[in-house]
Amino acid sequence: MLAALRESLAAARHTRGPALAFGLPDIDQRLADRGLDAGGLHEIAAASASLNDDAAATLFLAGIAARFADQPGFNVFWAVTAFDLYAPGLEQVGLGPEKLLYAQGRKDIDVLAMAEDALRDGSLACVIAEVKAADMTATRRLQLAASDGQTPILLYRRHRSRERCPLTTPSSAMTRWRVGCLASERLPWPGVGRPRWQVELVRQRNGDPFSLELEACDAKGRLALPAATADRAAAQERAISHAA
Repeated sequence: MLAALRESLAAARHTRGPALAFGLPDIDQRLADRGLDAGGLHEIAAASASLNDDAAATLFLAGIAARFADQPGFNVFWAVTAFDLYAPGLEQVGLGPEKLLYAQGRKDIDVLAMAEDALRDGSLACVIAEVKAADMTATRRLQLAASDGQTPILLYRRHRSRERCPLTTPSSAMTRWRVGCLASERLPWPGVGRPRWQVELVRQRNGDPFSLELEACDAKGRLALPAATADRAAAQERAISHAA
């Protein structure tokens, strides 16, 4: 039985690709690995401490995790110190409850330890850890564990009081992202537009930073470039003509 389990874990490691592409050339062609390294540490922070930006950053990383877990039998491990996740919101970006394993620690050090153990297990699609502080030693340990287990980790750095940006401290992360909300584009018909985010790659290993305005994750965790207003108007005119 132990031998069979080891074979199963080895197979799981090999079925995961070397990198997860976003499916958008505007992002993938600017990433050194043409996607997110599946055996690396990636950090995400909200553009501000506001609830709106916090929600945007959370859904951004949840969408990434959902796409890493888009294979049968792969689950996401999510470790927090304060359980404030909104399950229906996560499900709307493709990360349903059947894919999630939660853990809660009293302090950041507990969350980081749980994340490291989960990474070394090697059978998970992705590991998410939410902390307010992680020094260079902690991020180096996470990067090594991710490489050993060939499992990606998304480290969500939460804002602390009087802190300008959580991504200013040194880190071993392969990519560092900052996400904030933007106003939705005005639609040519009554209704609510798809949420928009300002997504910034603050730093990446062997690559340059960049910033893009994107439409929020869809039901499968995929981002999109905003459609031009003219294109939307033309699409609406076609829909009206077909209906007539």
